[in-house]
Amino acid sequence: MKHPNSTVSLVLGSGGARGLAHIGVIDWLTENGYAIRSIAGSSMGALIGGIYAAGKLDLFTRWVTNLQRMDVIRLLDLSFGSTGLFKGERVIGVLQELIGDQNIEDLPVPFTAVAADIRNGKEVWLSRGPLFDAIRASIAIPMVFTPHTIEGRQFVDGGLVNPIPIGPTLRDRTDLTVAVNASAPPTGELEAADWEEGPDNDETGSYRQRIVQFLADLTQQRSVKKETLGWSDIMFRSMDTMQDMIARFQLAAYSPEVLIEIPRDVCGVYEIYRARELIRIGREKAEAAFSRL
Repeated sequence: MKHPNSTVSLVLGSGGARGLAHIGVIDWLTENGYAIRSIAGSSMGALIGGIYAAGKLDLFTRWVTNLQRMDVIRLLDLSFGSTGLFKGERVIGVLQELIGDQNIEDLPVPFTAVAADIRNGKEVWLSRGPLFDAIRASIAIPMVFTPHTIEGRQFVDGGLVNPIPIGPTLRDRTDLTVAVNASAPPTGELEAADWEEGPDNDETGSYRQRIVQFLADLTQQRSVKKETLGWSDIMFRSMDTMQDMIARFQLAAYSPEVLIEIPRDVCGVYEIYRARELIRIGREKAEAAFSRL
């Protein structure tokens, strides 16, 4: 059924694994007769938005919903450097092989990824060039992933400067702007994830153990039950606070017709293996937001 206000500019916010809820939002929109005419995304929103713009979201969804906990670990490649814990080359390589790389200007749906120039702190809109260059730049969480270099400039996570990038869609001639805030206020407690792995049987055991412990820290850092804050708690809660303040200013300045909010305690930062659950949450939140129109 086609709606009177049927064309959409879609804004997908940052939020780590919570950004997988964007898939559910997109599914709900397309199933209910809304045509997505442009996408702007930051961090995980750039990844999901870019893959949708390339016409390969169904393929990505089948892949990500089959990931297990150890699959997430195998996607991480330690950097052993001073600019980030992980290089990010492995996960981008897997996605390029799965999706295929294209130039953004050739995509069937206009797309903009937002990143931050680490040297001058400026927000940068990436709307030309290789798709996965833009995605890799936008997801480069400081101290977790190494910065990504494009034409001599080093970029980090777009959520640092614009967690809900409505600006790139302002000139669109669409009926609705739909924004998804994947770092909305929490609604309850997050249960700590169980990252027990069992004995190591090969020479990569030490490597895996270090990443398992790191991810355990990340997935537990949002649980209010923890009495002592670790380094990951401090870092990610600080980023949440900063991004929440920026998001409030963005939403006050550029009010979208529809705002879909994904609470930031629905999962841990790297609980990618919970994709099915997060997609369902995205669908539910989209339906609830549109029912209020």
